[in-house]
Amino acid sequence: MTHLLVTGGLGFIGSHVVESALARGWRVTVVDSLRPDVHASADIPDWFLALRGDTDLLVCDAGAIPPTLLRSVDAVCHQAAKVGLGVDFADAPDYVDSNVGVTARLLASTAEAGTTRLVLASSMVVYGEGLYQDGDRVVQPPARAVDDLRAGRFDPLDRAGRALRPVLIGEDHPTEPRNVYALSKLAQEHLVRSWARSTGGRAVALRYHNVFGARMPIGTPYAGVASLFRSRLEEGRAPVVFEDGRQRRDFVDARDVAEANIRAVEALAGRPDGDVRAYNVGSGVVRTIGEFARALAEAMAGPAPVVTGEFRLEDVRHITASSDRIAAELGWRARQPWRDAVRAFASASMRPRAGASV
Repeated sequence: MTHLLVTGGLGFIGSHVVESALARGWRVTVVDSLRPDVHASADIPDWFLALRGDTDLLVCDAGAIPPTLLRSVDAVCHQAAKVGLGVDFADAPDYVDSNVGVTARLLASTAEAGTTRLVLASSMVVYGEGLYQDGDRVVQPPARAVDDLRAGRFDPLDRAGRALRPVLIGEDHPTEPRNVYALSKLAQEHLVRSWARSTGGRAVALRYHNVFGARMPIGTPYAGVASLFRSRLEEGRAPVVFEDGRQRRDFVDARDVAEANIRAVEALAGRPDGDVRAYNVGSGVVRTIGEFARALAEAMAGPAPVVTGEFRLEDVRHITASSDRIAAELGWRARQPWRDAVRAFASASMRPRAGASV
């Protein structure tokens, strides 16, 4: 029986990974710090107490897991992280400490313990702005100019001032993170690659797209747009959509993301020593932020979204990636139908409100 350790296992995506692993009949050790700025209470959540299966819980920082525990597990699924774009640059130290520092300490402990299989929760934000067609060339454009954003010119432009056409990006294209969170996720990937070279470990980095589902955090500026829209609709207010609402994304259900983690753990058993493979994890269907806001408002019988034209300087315009590699190599595809997933999210239980950071 596979023994899986899940860091951040009481959090949003981690909790779904725990459920999927238990459904496989695996033994699961959950590690979570229960940070007070993330969790509303230090009490163990009800969903975990109701689990059926072989599971145990250690409350500690993911970087402080004893090597003696790591020696007993077959694989580590590292979900613990500080997420979101952040409020301002004052968040930078916590992003670096929580994502880069914790990951470095976790990897050092796995090296000491001889643990050789690891799945990392990465993100599509490592690509930055993504790929665009510029005539007969495919390019990754520079950051958008402030003057263009203020004038409502939200799409990256070619040299003639015309909007570039976004295309899907694959795992082998260059990364170009545009904010502190993105930099921290790419740093995690580089640490994992260094760990694998040094120890002979095997790893998979899953680059998540816009994940939504039950137990998302609410009431925090660090949450994704799906959570922010859901919070406003619960209060009877219209979702606020920045720019013109036509930003391209790929919204994927957390249950599908959990299954991608399980497939990745299974695949690691057959990988050569030192192997690290990145996979995009998305639904495979491009949608806009405005489209998601409208679908959720309809599912919750709430007010229609309000498109404000506001912008955040570190946001990217379009980022959608191909998930063909994970389909071909791991046999994974998103299974949850779009409308069903949005309706389920509209009534799903959310993580109770905590502090201002996630």
